[in-house]
Amino acid sequence: MFDQFQGTASYIASDELRQAVNVALALERPLLLRGEPGTGKTLLAHNLAEALELELVRWHVKSTSKAQDGLYVYDTVARLHDSRFGDGDVRDVKRYIKLGPLGRALSSPVRVVLLIDEIDKADIEFPNDLLLELDAMRFRIDETGEEIEARHRPFVVITSNNEKELPDAFLRRCIFHYIAFPDRELMARIVRVHHPDIEDRVLDQCLEVFFGLRELPKLRKRPSTSELIDWIMALRRAGVNLARVGGGIPFLGALLKNESDVEVAARRGLA
Repeated sequence: MFDQFQGTASYIASDELRQAVNVALALERPLLLRGEPGTGKTLLAHNLAEALELELVRWHVKSTSKAQDGLYVYDTVARLHDSRFGDGDVRDVKRYIKLGPLGRALSSPVRVVLLIDEIDKADIEFPNDLLLELDAMRFRIDETGEEIEARHRPFVVITSNNEKELPDAFLRRCIFHYIAFPDRELMARIVRVHHPDIEDRVLDQCLEVFFGLRELPKLRKRPSTSELIDWIMALRRAGVNLARVGGGIPFLGALLKNESDVEVAARRGLA
């Protein structure tokens, strides 16, 4: 089997996730990660780049993002400004071509990790518009006629929060992995990475509260791993002993992020 990525000192990956990463590396396919927010999808790309000692190029997708913008943007406004005020040679069109994240990854002289973050935020056609470049690993700058072809195929990590379904043609080209929410044992290991000196008794108390909150019915947003780590940090800095706390969970706003969820917790006597 494949044996390249094993996680890092700051990122605990499950066996299944490590296998998915290494299959994608071996097949040189994009790795598509799904899972609820806070399960470490974006952090995986950062830690993968660290483990492989590669540069990370990040493309944070928004609702207005277009695939073309990921390749390059022709800055017509700057060229018009220069033509009016005489700042630079407007005949040199290359001066006004700005590569986007995908363009930088494909034109890099060395291999990089490309993170396409939250791809499901964009228009439904956005993934399909990436297919040609992700397959061919080349693109053309129409304004200059320049053809750019990747010397090294970047390792592409794509994250999705399941806000919308992705096209089948796009999915066929990816290695897919759903990052399940950590169980109690794995969560304890993750917490210890960030709080290595936490006492067993305190950790058990924190996990009891945390997983109890996640099991409450009708929560709009269940607390995530990052929120648990922040909450423990707040408790420790304030010197709070959970064993001596009554009448509610201290610093509940570090775990629950909207009023309806706080009301759900309050009805259970937790707020």
